[in-house]
Amino acid sequence: MRHACAAALLGLVVAAPVAAQPFDYGFAGLMSASNRERLEPLTLASGQPVAEAPYELKSGTYYRLKIIADGSAELALSGGDFFRAIWVNEIVINKIEVRPMGVHSIEFDAAGEVDMSFIAIVPGTYELSIPGSTGDTQKAIFHIR
Repeated sequence: MRHACAAALLGLVVAAPVAAQPFDYGFAGLMSASNRERLEPLTLASGQPVAEAPYELKSGTYYRLKIIADGSAELALSGGDFFRAIWVNEIVINKIEVRPMGVHSIEFDAAGEVDMSFIAIVPGTYELSIPGSTGDTQKAIFHIR
């Protein structure tokens, strides 16, 4: 009986699922070059779509996103929920690197570009949209898995 119990216990131990192995990104961790992906840019132009299609992101991946405004109108992208679901590494404006603690929106008064790098964190569906607009083309949708 004692051996049967020991064998059954051993069987449970052997059948137990193996814990997930951590990713080995090397010395730079999540910021490693092997964990980086460049996204298609967002466009801010009067009457034009902000994004061609929804973005599919993976939690824990480092992304770079360019936002390009043509200056045809004073436009912003707002999305507090999106910015709370990611960790922003930096926002580069005119070769000036900003490392913010938090972001709610980015506004362009004239033509220009912003290059943002971030790590997707919290799974869910999020939007960056032009404030006051209601059209489906006036927002970018991000699905973090």
